[in-house]
Amino acid sequence: MKLHNYFRSSASFRVRIALALKGLDYDYVAVHIAKGDHKKEAYAALSADTLVPLLEVDGERLSQSMAIIEYLDETHPEPALLPADALGRAKVRALAQSIACEIHPLNNLRVLKYLVRELKVEEEAKNTWYRHWCREGLEAFERQLKQLPPSTYCYGNTPTLADCCLVPQIFNAKRFDVNFDGLPRTMAAFNACMALPAFQKAQPSACPDNEA
Repeated sequence: MKLHNYFRSSASFRVRIALALKGLDYDYVAVHIAKGDHKKEAYAALSADTLVPLLEVDGERLSQSMAIIEYLDETHPEPALLPADALGRAKVRALAQSIACEIHPLNNLRVLKYLVRELKVEEEAKNTWYRHWCREGLEAFERQLKQLPPSTYCYGNTPTLADCCLVPQIFNAKRFDVNFDGLPRTMAAFNACMALPAFQKAQPSACPDNEA
């Protein structure tokens, strides 16, 4: 397997976590999206949406982190990242999509660049935008967690797809000084995840293209 990704991309981080949890080896291919490498002809020839991550496996190319992780879960079912029951899977997917579909799209790199370059938004206003939407999304995430039984991770006592999404979002939120007060279930799940070697191995600082 070959993973095209960027150390700071939260979507890439999700996939790295899933690969680490499952103990799967892969070739790490850095694509520096902040410098526009994803728009260059060589990468565009591989990735139709010119985004990261992109997983090359068995002669196929897979895009979109959520689809990649579910593919990995179906082809390498242990440890499972989705519950065995349909209701549990729906709840975990809802948690994961609250981050991947609600928080992340408003705060990813291309949106922030557009705010600054095209709309001429000042740097602090851009950061305020990020903090507002991220905090609002995390508050909604916390409310979802409070409707679930107590657990070590987001759902149950083993990491799931939801945790694969939560941890990268918290990493990025820390870079923008988002306020985490009043999010006890969310931050407890994050801290539990970061105590595991797989999450430590997947974090940006452990990536070969990491920039201090």
